[in-house]
Amino acid sequence: MQNERLEKLKERLNAYYEAEMAVLSGQEYNMGSITLKRADLGQIRRTIDELERKIDELQMGGKRKTFRVIPRDL
Repeated sequence: MQNERLEKLKERLNAYYEAEMAVLSGQEYNMGSITLKRADLGQIRRTIDELERKIDELQMGGKRKTFRVIPRDL
């Protein structure tokens, strides 16, 4: 089940990478007399960051990445 979820997240991430490239190649484009505008680049990048974080968490087995260190002078 976890491997399945990981694969789906990777597929979504690849789709968002493709969407990012499409937006970077041109925000607006014309088809005849119709002008179309692509999705919001900021939202795409936020979603990419979120998906990368989720993938990292699944690959690390849910382990915490950070921990608190309290310096002490002994």
